[in-house]
Amino acid sequence: MGSGGGALGLSSPLFANGHLSSSSNSTSLPLPVEDGNHLAMVKPSSSIVNLPHYKWRLLIAYDGTRYAGWQFQVSPPTIQCIVEKALIQITKLERECLHFVGASRTDTGVHAWGQVAHFITPFNYDSLETIHAALNGLLPSDIRVREISAATPEFHARFSAKTMREAAKMFIGKHDFSAFVNASRNDRVPDPVKTIFRFDVIEMGPLIQLEVEGSGFLYRQVRNMVALLIQIGKEAIPTEIVPKILATLDRRELAKYALSAPPHGLCLVYVKYNQEHLLLPSDCPTTSFGRHHTITKCKLPFY
Repeated sequence: MGSGGGALGLSSPLFANGHLSSSSNSTSLPLPVEDGNHLAMVKPSSSIVNLPHYKWRLLIAYDGTRYAGWQFQVSPPTIQCIVEKALIQITKLERECLHFVGASRTDTGVHAWGQVAHFITPFNYDSLETIHAALNGLLPSDIRVREISAATPEFHARFSAKTMREAAKMFIGKHDFSAFVNASRNDRVPDPVKTIFRFDVIEMGPLIQLEVEGSGFLYRQVRNMVALLIQIGKEAIPTEIVPKILATLDRRELAKYALSAPPHGLCLVYVKYNQEHLLLPSDCPTTSFGRHHTITKCKLPFY
């Protein structure tokens, strides 16, 4: 049996304009917006997607005594909720357009001197002093923005490709992937035991490309593995969750932590066979690789 290799180019939170790209194609995707323990997918309007995007880094200090931690919730109030409301008032942008993310989800009552966060605007600022003063003017006295600076599209307050690599290695080897397969309408029950030969996390500027090679893949297995790695990369869950979910053999366990990744960036790159299976039979015509003029008319950008 041949082995399959696939590449998935991710529009990770590192990429400011919300586009997902593989090594060969690019398409628009919904943008992730965090709300408590849930991840909602919001389709950006064309007016937002087509505008340039600018990313801004905040250094925040706060006394957490009166707050239920950092993570967004309206009641009881959290630091993220309070700062986000001030940003919405100043920028006149909706919450899903700001993509406001903090580096660390501090718990109830915990203080911070160097919390880092970022947000995105479709417009640039000539000077940051005015917005800095406006923010601190709106914020309560126990929350202070110490610094505001411009950030590159690659910067993300809480995304770690290193963590993703560590977690991806835990998929390598022979495992029962029952916890990572979605129910299929196919009556045939597939063998849930598959072997992952490699699972690479490759940084390509503002993009992250995931390449996985295995003996075969179950229905939505790759998309489910990638979805979990995204949550780990955002440091929403620890890397140790991978073997724990694998051990349960229960798809419902994965659903507690991640939804399936969208299909748009998934690309089957090649299928491997034993070389003897590829030998040409005797008295056969030569292999055709197409004529030059037919190739140039092909609409596939990578062909």
